[in-house]
This record gives sequence, C-alpha cells and structure tokens, in this order.
Amino acid sequence: MNHNDIIIRPLFTEKMTQLEDIQRKYAFQVSQKSNKIDIKNAIERRFDVEVQKVATMNRLGKTKDMTMKSGGRTIRTSGKRSDWKKAIVTLKEGFSIDLMKGEID
Repeated sequence: MNHNDIIIRPLFTEKMTQLEDIQRKYAFQVSQKSNKIDIKNAIERRFDVEVQKVATMNRLGKTKDMTMKSGGRTIRTSGKRSDWKKAIVTLKEGFSIDLMKGEID
C-alpha cells in the first residue's frame, strides 16, 4: 500500500491540539484495511519523523433518521454514516509535525 492510500486526513480537535503540544500525539483518519505497522511506516515516510507508538480505533458510523414533508406527505427515511478507522500516533522525543503546512518543524 502507498502511504497516500493509508493516511486519509489528519483530525483536528481541541483535545488533539492539547495532546500535540504536551505529549507529541497526532490523530489521523486512516484506511480501514491498514494495520499499525502500515500506519507507522506511512507516517514515517510521509512526514520524515520517527514513530514511538501507534494506537488504532475502529469507529462505527452513526445511524441517522430524517423526516421531510413533500407535497403534503410526510416521508421518513433512515441512513448510516460510514464506519472509519482512527489512528493516534505518538512521536519520539525531538520530533513534531506541522499539520497546517504538511511539513516538518
């Protein structure tokens, strides 16, 4: 797998911003088919850093219900958001990633 196929996008949240500053942890949405070794290699090649640890989580998509009125009739429908995989990567001491620019500090 190419590292561009494994890393889908970085995740920006308030909690992850704090973890980046304090503990050198970065979160990414990754391919569901990838494992921890694939993710580690992809991050190291993409950002030229050394990875200490990778934690992964499989997130289940939410079920959504929607009601709308059309021509006097009420239509109820339901759907499901996609399942996805999240990886939290801890970098070794002295390394960091500037996700806003996509470059290394």
